[in-house]
Amino acid sequence: MDGRDEHGNGRGDNGEDSDKGPEKDGGREQDQAEDADRNEGKAQEDKDRGAGTAPHGHGDEQSLLEAEIELDRLAGLLPYSPSRTPEEWARALGRLLGTEHGFHGTPQDYRRLESSLLQSVLRRRRGLPILLSVVWIEVARRAGAPVYGVGLPGHFVIGFGDPAGEHVLADPYNGGRLLSSGDLELLVAGATGVRRPLSASSLHPAGPVEIVLRILNNIRAWAATRPEQSGVQLLALDLSLLLPHRPARLRYERAQLLVERGEFLDGAAALEEYASAIETVEPSEAESVRSAARIARARLN
Repeated sequence: MDGRDEHGNGRGDNGEDSDKGPEKDGGREQDQAEDADRNEGKAQEDKDRGAGTAPHGHGDEQSLLEAEIELDRLAGLLPYSPSRTPEEWARALGRLLGTEHGFHGTPQDYRRLESSLLQSVLRRRRGLPILLSVVWIEVARRAGAPVYGVGLPGHFVIGFGDPAGEHVLADPYNGGRLLSSGDLELLVAGATGVRRPLSASSLHPAGPVEIVLRILNNIRAWAATRPEQSGVQLLALDLSLLLPHRPARLRYERAQLLVERGEFLDGAAALEEYASAIETVEPSEAESVRSAARIARARLN
């Protein structure tokens, strides 16, 4: 794990257990969404717990097409305006998505796999900061806004404008609230336990691979605390390993998971493969991993 996943310890990525959503005028859509979510919440959690897989529709081509259509529809409600300043773009998106359509997050969303699935976030209008940020980014991009993601430690936000020049940052998890430098420090302090000025590198735009890997890290973290969801964890690992520049340690995590699932031969083979890969730079750890592979094989008897 890179230490920045957003399911950590069952808290919000800002480390604050606050139920406050975005303030809005006559938030009928948000109220309806939250009422529906309360009604379906326990049933869906029970379903997820028993299924051992992602909710129905995950990866389904039809649901992906529907997600694209919904993103297009939302973007169509925000006509292109080349004269908007970064702050005006941020406020326009906040009004549309945060106020009018009720997209936001709550601590309860960290306990649900659906909060990390785009189709479900579009349907429920609730999710983790990074998935809500993806919605904001995709709608803004379709409308012509200069938008990008920012992967702060423990909390994902978005920026409008030129990262090296005039820009503003906003928090989709809190309905698109604009953020000052002090707000950013508080968000990171809540996640890390330490308040300090943010480095310039922590505010760099996050690329697509970084965003996807971070989403998969969240899914892995969610599943890791639920042994019955080891299939979801394995799928997230397999997808992560397809990405470039992924942490090499993921191969070891995958091998261990295979052993935990009782797939001893495959797990032992994966452990030995990982040991061979690190032997030159970490010979003592490689030997320890090979010992784990031998133990895994012995469990077949």
